[in-house]
Amino acid sequence: MTGGQPEWVIREDAAKSVLVALYLRQVLGIRSPEELPALRRVPPPVVRNETDAAHAQLEREWRGFWAMTVEPQAHPSPVPLELVDGFEGLIALPVDGADALREAITAHADDAVDFARLAHDRYARESAARPGVSYRAYASAIAAHERAVGRRAHSFELNVQVLPLTQRGVWWIGSLTVAVTDGLRSDVVAFDSAIHPIIAELA
Repeated sequence: MTGGQPEWVIREDAAKSVLVALYLRQVLGIRSPEELPALRRVPPPVVRNETDAAHAQLEREWRGFWAMTVEPQAHPSPVPLELVDGFEGLIALPVDGADALREAITAHADDAVDFARLAHDRYARESAARPGVSYRAYASAIAAHERAVGRRAHSFELNVQVLPLTQRGVWWIGSLTVAVTDGLRSDVVAFDSAIHPIIAELA
């Protein structure tokens, strides 16, 4: 609160760590989170000779890694983390309990980092080309919500990951984090409509 007024904080990014995690999800053939679409321009899953039990273990380890990547403060590791070689500091896995994932991702390090860097740079260029647009989009949605409910918005935080997904839309990927398709984010009218329900849920 500032001077008794509610505050809202929205952070928007195309985080390289999130992009790397989703690239690995795709090439490893991991389904969860099932509602989240695939990334564009990522090769199909690598055919791996593994049992159903081994793949289930890989999925469990990836889900834990994903939660820590998206919202690290909400999902601290119960054991120390160590950086995985080749990922330029973008991946840290628990020293215990992530052996299958660590082994599976090693061969994809260069391609995953390259993909993440390109996607992040593209987002940064597009954001720089429209200064102020990001803030205005959220401010107008909050103002519309306040008019609809007849009160000031509650204080809230929201993290927005702008990602090159194959389908347009907005998806919750954490308790305070949503993913939005880059194409939808750049469509002012469509994004305004899509972000309203998210704002209404929080504010």
